[in-house]
Amino acid sequence: MTSQVSSPAEQADEAVLGELKEQRNPAGTKGVRRLDRVIIRFAGDSGDGMQLTGDRFTSETASFGNDLSTLPNFPAEIRAPAGTLPGVSSFQLHFADHDILTPGDAPNVLVAMNPAALKANIGDVPRGAEIIVNTDEFTKRAMQKVGYATSPLDDGSLDGFSVHPVPLTTLTVEALKEFDLTRKEAERSKNMFALGLLSWMYHRPTEGTEKFLKGKFAKKPDIAAANIAAFRAGWNFGETTEDFAVSYEVAPASTAFPVGTYRNISGNLALSYGLVAASRQADLPLYLGSYPITPASDILHELSKHKNFGVRTFQAEDEIAGIGAALGAAFGGSLAVTTTSGPGVALKSETIGLAVSLELPLLVIDIQRGGPSTGLPTKTEQADLLQAMFGRNGEAPVPVVAPRTPADCFGAAIEAARIALTYRTPVFLLSDGYLANGSEPWRIPELDELPDLTVQFAQGPNHALDDGSEVFWPYKRDPQTLARPWAIPGTPGLEHRIGGIEKQDGTGNISYDPANHDFMVRTRQAKIDGIDVPDVEVDDPDGARTLVLGWGSTYGPITAAVRRLRAAGESIAQAHLRHLNPFPRNLGTVLKRYEKVVIPEMNLGQLATLVRAKYLVDAHSYNQVNGMPFKAEQLAKALKEAIDG
Repeated sequence: MTSQVSSPAEQADEAVLGELKEQRNPAGTKGVRRLDRVIIRFAGDSGDGMQLTGDRFTSETASFGNDLSTLPNFPAEIRAPAGTLPGVSSFQLHFADHDILTPGDAPNVLVAMNPAALKANIGDVPRGAEIIVNTDEFTKRAMQKVGYATSPLDDGSLDGFSVHPVPLTTLTVEALKEFDLTRKEAERSKNMFALGLLSWMYHRPTEGTEKFLKGKFAKKPDIAAANIAAFRAGWNFGETTEDFAVSYEVAPASTAFPVGTYRNISGNLALSYGLVAASRQADLPLYLGSYPITPASDILHELSKHKNFGVRTFQAEDEIAGIGAALGAAFGGSLAVTTTSGPGVALKSETIGLAVSLELPLLVIDIQRGGPSTGLPTKTEQADLLQAMFGRNGEAPVPVVAPRTPADCFGAAIEAARIALTYRTPVFLLSDGYLANGSEPWRIPELDELPDLTVQFAQGPNHALDDGSEVFWPYKRDPQTLARPWAIPGTPGLEHRIGGIEKQDGTGNISYDPANHDFMVRTRQAKIDGIDVPDVEVDDPDGARTLVLGWGSTYGPITAAVRRLRAAGESIAQAHLRHLNPFPRNLGTVLKRYEKVVIPEMNLGQLATLVRAKYLVDAHSYNQVNGMPFKAEQLAKALKEAIDG
């Protein structure tokens, strides 16, 4: 006989769920329970519309004013095998009446549309949680397909949970019997029935979803009406059934946000808006040369909608053509961007090196995913850092910027553009699948909050020869930034050579001189090293001995873990890097203040390798490469061991 010890987070979840059970009114009337936070996971086949269902619930939650964080999780196949474990698609949403940072470690509510969804997710669900199952799908064949010898709804294996068996398919078909639909067509709306039920349970607004459905199916009004009918039927079922004796309220997070106008936004959408804003602030046309690749394609899709802002998008025949076109646009005076993921970066590497040699501004946006090779296209990872730093032939230094949250992708895009335009260099922006697909509230900035990125193009001669004649030198540098002039093709008198062969300092003529090459290599490195980036900020309220250092999307889980430890009386400091090349100038001083430095990463220790090499600090890695973000409780346990050790 074995015993299980719950973690502090699980104990807290069980306490909340216990209170929920006590709220059920024995008289049979509907009760309402106030909660401070809830984690819901919708799970089903890829064709069950779980991403749409989660997205709509998220949108209504955002409009209600809760703080939120989401985690979409889906297979790479366009239509994975129905009813199988690899084919399960899920969407997790954490929403609260206070500031939160992660999609949550474990769901309080699991909506399982079939046996595969239940089996794939039950391991994440804490005892006492609520499970809503679509009983219509628990046929003998469907259960055997995922390895259930007996029905988990009847064999006692779910006794530790609050299970709500709901015949979602049957109820949906019954609700749509007045519509001229086949049974198969009617069954497709069962996700809207589930959405209606959950919307009732958590007092979510409904007007936005109904408006969305009318717009989505504007050319098929009968389908729109059927989905709205299913959605309303789910709401009414919750209101009338005896199985759901209580609904829950999560108040708006009125104190979590500074004053402003907010909207829910995903990382890729925020990044797209940041690129458009940067082009407007620079007064330059935006040009995207790209080839579709998961999880970066949404940026191409979004930017293609904004021709009214001077955006041009080019879907190339391959990755090399995409970046080649973007670099040509940079030569022509555009704010040039190419988007990709890790495999595409490998193909683009030669042209990135060419951009380093030409010293032209170019944004290389890498939405990282699991690798190597094709790897895990729809899962997240942080394993492209060393590729961004060193993945080119020769000495070809490139600045690297990384956003830390979905909303922060907006500001990171503007910062990457600032560096590229100011220093005339390609810049890597390292987002990842977790940020790209996840979402959170974003405060829409005022225009006067955005930086001025205006660029001065070369207009005429900039150098006097010994005989007094004035000429244009394309590689004569700004003494502060070491950036060369940006001359638009066709400007009279500013004709100059471009190409990948080494240039002579100043004149830009082809040069094979060893001393000149040494000078140009060192100058290009000095330009990157001299980029002005803010000092890293350290959150250390009580003089801790242990520092946790992160970068990119680990910010949310790390911060949540640090909060848990401090609430338990532990002392720990936190710092998070946006600029990875060059590092902030104060980073070395910060690291040496602490006895222990722990670096959690979704790779095998790439930032830790750079930190150890540059600062000779014995940084400790904590690594994960399973395609999923860290859990806060997992990190809190690892950091506690570091503190105690």
